[in-house]
Amino acid sequence: MTSDPANPASVTVDRAIGLDDLPLRPDLRGQKPYGAPQMPVPVALNVNENTHPVPDEVADDIADAVARVLRDVNRYPDREFTELRQGFADYLGHGLAPEQIWAGNGSNEVLQHVLQAFGGPGRTAFGFAPTYSMYSLIARGVGSEWIAGTRGPGFAIDADDAARQVADARPDIVFLCSPNNPTGTPLSLDVIEAVYDATDGIVIVDEAYWEFAPREEQSALTLLEGRPRLAVSRTMSKAFAFAGARVGYLAADPAFIDALRLVRLPYHLSALTQAAATAALRHADTMLHTVEEIVEQRNRMSATLEALGYTVYPSWTNFVLFGGVADPARTWELLRERGILVRDIGIPGHLRVTAGTEEETTAFLEALAEIGN
Repeated sequence: MTSDPANPASVTVDRAIGLDDLPLRPDLRGQKPYGAPQMPVPVALNVNENTHPVPDEVADDIADAVARVLRDVNRYPDREFTELRQGFADYLGHGLAPEQIWAGNGSNEVLQHVLQAFGGPGRTAFGFAPTYSMYSLIARGVGSEWIAGTRGPGFAIDADDAARQVADARPDIVFLCSPNNPTGTPLSLDVIEAVYDATDGIVIVDEAYWEFAPREEQSALTLLEGRPRLAVSRTMSKAFAFAGARVGYLAADPAFIDALRLVRLPYHLSALTQAAATAALRHADTMLHTVEEIVEQRNRMSATLEALGYTVYPSWTNFVLFGGVADPARTWELLRERGILVRDIGIPGHLRVTAGTEEETTAFLEALAEIGN
């Protein structure tokens, strides 16, 4: 690194430094960070966001709440985020108490706390592939080995087969994504019960997309009683249209929550985050109003994709996985050229698309029909 004597502020890097030049942990070498394309396009349907904006009246209340706590921002926030935990307990119901709730900066941080508390070097984490790619990244990040189980036809999981795989692998932590990302596949409660009984380790049921499931279905929250090794995680990013705020949460036995306190950073949830999330929860009915519209667009998208000749998988989420794509990379690029982003998730012959607004869904379907297969 050199500088120009005539201009002390200027610095020239003599040569680029790569990861191989740094003393990186050996188990992280060759790994790639999580990421999805972020491009300024008119229709971004690639990261399963809620594309509906926060309603004005809710945004105003959130802004007022944040403005109030700004007056005391010189002080540390409530370390136990007491009011927010009560808000989550009230929202989830099922008789949950605040001491059964944990929260973090996005559900990924919550899951990381679980891995830090119950995983680590010499321990293993297990999930049924394909599933959310961050599970393996977080596991490896704390030094745990990742074990990938298998799914049946249509990406479904059978209870007996799941229990057998988990019993054989003997993992310390099991991830069950319900409904599953990136496939949208539902997960029955009997699978969760069978997996829990097949292991002495921690079982995490990730219900990030649960609000998009059929109303008559039962959440894994109904299984928490008497199962201290079971945890159910959620997020405000999807149904609550709160992705930019980064708020995730988890429900479990109070002893489980105490374990997470051992690894969290001090004051990990800012006063601003707590105020914003608490205000949003006060408007839960309004914030969730878009869910029905999103489900309608998801179902419309599924029906049209099937009519276009693609293989469409059942989805309880805000996205649709479709197969039968002759050249996913080429189709992805042709859609991008038309101002539409979808997700190539690496499953051969498949693409994934988020259900957006009616206008966004129409734009995607019309573009795909124009491109053909």
